[in-house]
Amino acid sequence: RTLGLTHLRILPWDGREEHSIEFSEPAYVAYLHVNPEFDTTVVRYGFTSLTTPSSVFDYDMESRTAELLKQQEVLGEFSPDDYTTERLWAKAEDGTEVPVSIVFRKDSPSGPAPLLLYGYGAYGIESDPAFSIRTLSLLDRGFTYAIAHVRGGEELGRPWYDGGRLGEKQNSFSDFAAVADHLIESGRTTSDRLYAMGGSAGGLLVGAVMNQRPDLFNGIVAAVPFVDVVTTMLDPTIPLTTEEYDEWGNPSELEAFRTMLAYSPFDNVEAKDYPNLLVTSGLHDSQVQYWEPTKWVARLRALKTDENLLLLKTNMEAGHSGASGRFQSLRETAFKFAFLLRLEAERTQG
Repeated sequence: RTLGLTHLRILPWDGREEHSIEFSEPAYVAYLHVNPEFDTTVVRYGFTSLTTPSSVFDYDMESRTAELLKQQEVLGEFSPDDYTTERLWAKAEDGTEVPVSIVFRKDSPSGPAPLLLYGYGAYGIESDPAFSIRTLSLLDRGFTYAIAHVRGGEELGRPWYDGGRLGEKQNSFSDFAAVADHLIESGRTTSDRLYAMGGSAGGLLVGAVMNQRPDLFNGIVAAVPFVDVVTTMLDPTIPLTTEEYDEWGNPSELEAFRTMLAYSPFDNVEAKDYPNLLVTSGLHDSQVQYWEPTKWVARLRALKTDENLLLLKTNMEAGHSGASGRFQSLRETAFKFAFLLRLEAERTQG
């Protein structure tokens, strides 16, 4: 997998000249695919990007030609040529350059556009700039979509992960805010047209940033968000808690406790204006119990000083990953997108 590299290197065992498989797109995912034939001149690899559906290629290392074997089918009048993807870099508070993957329709009007910024930044999990059929729905309605590859993921190696966990967790939040600032300052959007989305640990990300920088976004979608960090991590009987001390720290230790308390979204709600907010949860969620987002919403309702939307949607049949089944899952996505589209429509009309 690659983030920021522009090619895959071919190194012949017999000492012949090295060469590269070049990729023309600036933001993509490339990886070696299964090829059970050992004695071959062909290497099989996968490729996808924010504009290119998941694809499998056979590359002949002697002729240096690639053959497309299979590509994810997209129904309708989809063409990758209708969209543009870019790689941007935003400077964080400490000077670190944070990568951003971005995609939009080529025929989008010039000037600031409604923009959905996604982030995760935990457990060393990479937020891949991969193709998503669902995102097309927003792009075709004029939105730009961006992924902030904040510290806490492992897009740029182990140091990138270590730079966003334990005592360094604040870097994840400042990275996300820096990306939002960059998107505004570069003229791609404005704060009243900027929206954020994150789920689980990504819900922690957007929840913490919402407390620290409520001015950045018009609306936020926090899906099954891990927002009551201190209370949850203090209870070793909850599944996953003790094994995640390496990620968040052990709050029985004073320094770790103070670190968590400083960013925990629930513990830092204040009497001030907040963006419009949609929070989702699942009654049968074993990873983020439903009462976490529920009590967070209750505290926000009690303290916030604005009249913006604050919605809590609890799925009484679902767990951490949301509704099962193809169509139920699509309905959940449609609900979240409808929230964003409503906010954008009201901003335009009002």
